[in-house]
Amino acid sequence: MLKEKKYSTAFNNMFREYDIRGKVNSDELNHKNVYRIVKAYAIYLTKRNIRKAVVGYDNRACSPDFANQAIKALREAGIDVVFIGLTLTPVVYYAQYYFKCEGAVMITASHNPNGWSGFKFAKGYSKTLEPDDILEVKSYIDSRLKKPEKVGNFEQINVHDEYVAQILRKIKMGKKKIKVVTESANGGAGLFVNEVLEKLGCETFQLNADPDVSYPKYFPNPSEISSRQTLIKMTTDPYVKADLGVFIDGDGDRIGVVDDKGRNIYSDIILAVLAKQLLEKKRGATVIYDVKCSKALEEVIKKYGGNPVMCKTGHSYVKAKMHELSAELAGERSGHIFIGGKAYYSFDDAIFVTAKLVEYLSSKRKPLSEIIDEFPKYVTSSEIRAHCADELKYDVMEKIVEDAKKQFPGRVNDINGARIEFDDGWGLIRASSNLPELVIIVESKTKDGEMRIKKIIKKILSKYSEVSRDWENDIE
Repeated sequence: MLKEKKYSTAFNNMFREYDIRGKVNSDELNHKNVYRIVKAYAIYLTKRNIRKAVVGYDNRACSPDFANQAIKALREAGIDVVFIGLTLTPVVYYAQYYFKCEGAVMITASHNPNGWSGFKFAKGYSKTLEPDDILEVKSYIDSRLKKPEKVGNFEQINVHDEYVAQILRKIKMGKKKIKVVTESANGGAGLFVNEVLEKLGCETFQLNADPDVSYPKYFPNPSEISSRQTLIKMTTDPYVKADLGVFIDGDGDRIGVVDDKGRNIYSDIILAVLAKQLLEKKRGATVIYDVKCSKALEEVIKKYGGNPVMCKTGHSYVKAKMHELSAELAGERSGHIFIGGKAYYSFDDAIFVTAKLVEYLSSKRKPLSEIIDEFPKYVTSSEIRAHCADELKYDVMEKIVEDAKKQFPGRVNDINGARIEFDDGWGLIRASSNLPELVIIVESKTKDGEMRIKKIIKKILSKYSEVSRDWENDIE
C-alpha cells in the first residue's frame, strides 16, 4: 500500500491520470519541484532496474531550466542520461528505441496554454505511466534514495536526422504529387514536419514554422477550431489548392486536419481514413478508438472488415490497450493517433501520421474530401468545454454518471465518463484529465438531433453549480 503524503491542493492536482501537468509558479512547477518530481521518477526507474533515460523538452520559456533540473535529479540517482534538447514527444519515444533506453522524460504540457509545463514519463518502449504508476511516483517525492555507486553518465546527442530518416524508410509514396499546408503555430513541429514532407516529394506551404516561446499568433492546439482559420484560407487559396492542411500541436503528438475543401476534419474521421488504408491490405485488423469518437468510425472499420474496440481516453490507456490486443492502429478524437504493427512503433506521432496521409493520397485519384464523403454522415459537435475545478471535477462526474444511468437506463457507457446513447446519436460528458473542465461532445444523424441532445446535456449539467453554464469552443 502506497503511503499517502499531504501536499497542497495545487500540488496534488498536477498528478493527473497519465502525465503530470501544472502551472509554472511557486506552488506547482518551479526549479525546486521539478527536481523533486524527477527525483521521484528516478526512484521509480531504479526499482525496476532501469538505469538509462532520454530527456527532451518542448518549446516553452521554462523548459531549458526544467530540463537541467531533470537531468541533475536523474544523474544524482545514478541514471545515465541521453539529452536530445528541444524536440517533440514522439522524437523522445523514438530515441528510446534508438539509444535502447527504457526510461524517458519529456518536459511538456502538450496543448495546455503558455504558463503551464509538465512531464510525460516512460516505463518502457511505447509505454507511458498509467494512474497507478503516477501515484507511485508521487509517493516517492522527498524519499531518501540510497546513494548510488556513481553519478549517471551524460550525453547530449541530436537525433533529428535519424528520426527523419526512419520515417522516410517507412513511407512508400505513389505517383501523385501532394500539396500540403502545415501549421506549427510556432511550436517545435516546424523543426521536423516540413523537412519530412519535402523529402517525400510533397510541395509544402508553411505557416508559423519557426519556434517562438512568445507564441505571437495562437498556441499550438489543433482542438481550438478558431485557430485554424489561416490554415483553411491557405489550403483553399486559388493559387495554392492544397490537398490537405495539417495543424500539429506543440509537442508533436496530436494532429488536426483540414481537407481540400477547407473543412475541419475531426481526428476520428482521419482515423477512419487510416483504418481504410490499413484494412484495404489487412482485413481483420483491430482498430482502437476512444469514447469521444464518432459512430462513423466504428461503421467504417466494420465495413472494411476490421475489429473496432472502444477504450478510455488517454494516450497511456490507448498504448496499453494496443499492447494488450496487438492492435495495429488506434486513435483519439483529440488528435492522438497511434500506428503500430510492422508499420510503426505504436506511439502517437503527428509527423508520421501526416506522412501516412500523404502516402495514401499519393496513390489515390480521389481527393481527401471525396474519400471522407463516402463515409457515413453524422453531425458532430466540436470538443466543448465547461469549467469545473480540478479538485471537484471527478466527484461531480461520478454524480453525473449515476444521474444519467437513472434517467437513461441501459443507455450509458461509463468506461470514461457518461456516453449516453440515443436512437439518433449520442452525447458524452467526461472530466478532462489535463485541465479544470468537463468535456462535452454530441453527435446525431441530423442538425436538429444534435441540438436536441445538446439541450439534454445542458439540462443534466444545470443541476451542478460546480460546472460553468458557459460552454467554450461550442462551434456551430
